[in-house]
Amino acid sequence: MRQINLGGQQLPVSAVALGIMRMVRLDPAAATKVLEEVHDLGINFIDAADIYGNGESERIFGQALKQSKLNRDDFFIQSKGGIVLDPKRSSGELVFGQRYDFSKQHLIETVDGILQRMQIDYLDSFLLHRPDPLMDPAEVAAAFDELQAAGKVRHFGVSNFNPMQVEFLQSALSQRLMINQLQFGVMHTGPIQFGLHTNMQDDASVNHDGEIIEYSRLHHMTIQAWSPYQYGMFAGTFIDNPKFPELNQKLQELADKYGVTKNAIATAWIIRHPAKMQVILGSMNPQHLAESCAGADVTLTRQEWYDVYFAAGNDLP
Repeated sequence: MRQINLGGQQLPVSAVALGIMRMVRLDPAAATKVLEEVHDLGINFIDAADIYGNGESERIFGQALKQSKLNRDDFFIQSKGGIVLDPKRSSGELVFGQRYDFSKQHLIETVDGILQRMQIDYLDSFLLHRPDPLMDPAEVAAAFDELQAAGKVRHFGVSNFNPMQVEFLQSALSQRLMINQLQFGVMHTGPIQFGLHTNMQDDASVNHDGEIIEYSRLHHMTIQAWSPYQYGMFAGTFIDNPKFPELNQKLQELADKYGVTKNAIATAWIIRHPAKMQVILGSMNPQHLAESCAGADVTLTRQEWYDVYFAAGNDLP
């Protein structure tokens, strides 16, 4: 498994991470099998969030880790917080928030709850899940300082923040924000598309996210790509989807060339970007995970990378 240095530091982690949002579907025995098999694949990074399964995904993970042949230190364990669930609209893995809350009390209580559910003593990293317009950076800083001093969190980051939001928060922190978790993939190319259409007036030139990839590279923040096989936000996968025949034809052509699956090529497309992104896989199917992970060891040529980009419906000016 290819590795990257997280946040530009000497923290080697697998280029592919396991996201456990769907672990709520499993019992501890099945979850144990998933953890052991992904570890055998070379995945040493777990991504969670306090809202996944309304906390049950983390609880099942904790039980599975205890039952497995693995140790706490076999994984770099990350979770996210700051979203307060709306129980009326949330069920199972489908969860919705009623507000964001970056108050010191809420963040500290969130981490305590995560540690209890996962049955671990510390998180390797903790991310703020989505931007809170009521955020007071000084209050977040106080929470981070207390969590770090207590040995509960070692590193920090954000998710779905734009560059100015990162800068605003970073100005108050004593810790460096090392991670930004963003949706990115073959069918979610906005962060690079607008740059290719600079100085134009078409729809593709609209900058929705700020120069988030360039900013992240400049500040050595690792981008973690979530929902790498999705189109839209939660519309579904583009793999084997008849809505995207040209894309699937190109993915299959490259899959045949490299002896892997279309999922692996979609993984390889993200990893080929020089930003050294980390891909988060959310499947709980060990075979599917193994097939997708194979893309971490495929290096697409420059033309192949562009060919996939074109097949997804993009163009060059």
